[in-house]
Amino acid sequence: MLDNADLGKLIIRLTLGGLLLFHGVSKLLNGIGFIESQLVSHNLPAILAYGVYVGEIIAPLMIILGYQTRIGALIVVFNMIVAIALVHSHQLLSLSSNGGWSLELQGFFLFSALAVIFLGPGRYKLKN
Repeated sequence: MLDNADLGKLIIRLTLGGLLLFHGVSKLLNGIGFIESQLVSHNLPAILAYGVYVGEIIAPLMIILGYQTRIGALIVVFNMIVAIALVHSHQLLSLSSNGGWSLELQGFFLFSALAVIFLGPGRYKLKN
């Protein structure tokens, strides 16, 4: 018999990890020049931009697979806080043209990852 809580955790993990992984693959294919320029504009070393691969490829895979899930989710939380601080801080209290919060996507990634930290991976995961 399926446990609804474990199935719900799996759905959250697959959604969060899967959607974020698309962003990481895009950066693999198109580069991270934008992130490097944002870091430099904030007087930070451009090499830190490579951390986006950890936050948008490795961490989502950890979450999807249920391997060290809470650590992967913590990495995503950190990644999203950095992204909001570097690029989106001016949008924190603004609405988009369709009436939604301008940071809906970033908020989804941040708060879903936070939920995964507290919920854990559930039963459907790789054995640690």
